[in-house]
Amino acid sequence: MRISVSSDMDEPVARLLVAELRERGHEVRAHGALRAGADPRWAVCSEAAAREVAEGAAEQAVVCCWTGTGASIAANKVPGVRAALCADAATAEGARRWNDANVLALSLRLTSEPLLKEILDAWFAAAPSHDEEDRRNVAHVEALDARPR
Repeated sequence: MRISVSSDMDEPVARLLVAELRERGHEVRAHGALRAGADPRWAVCSEAAAREVAEGAAEQAVVCCWTGTGASIAANKVPGVRAALCADAATAEGARRWNDANVLALSLRLTSEPLLKEILDAWFAAAPSHDEEDRRNVAHVEALDARPR
């Protein structure tokens, strides 16, 4: 799977994220502080990674900043993106299942190596729900992208 990854800081957990995704067989497209010469601002690099998902250049993205909040906010401004800030495996699993999240947002401050692996395991093991109510909720969120601002 092609996965866009962004981080506003070149932190050990961000480098570990890239290595872990590659080890799992994914093609990583790096943004921000993870790519030489790229703009590392969280708003800019998170948007770039999310835009690749929205445009089909990547199937999913992982966006990172110190708290993960700014990265998730920026990613969610891109139409077609459903970014979820996940601090644990249960939240990651639920975000994929109930929200059909296509962008994972992580905190560089809170995410340890063991926690990162647990979150990724849960994220990739979960599939979007086929429950009618869940699908209607996701469809409603998708329709919000088409509404005038």
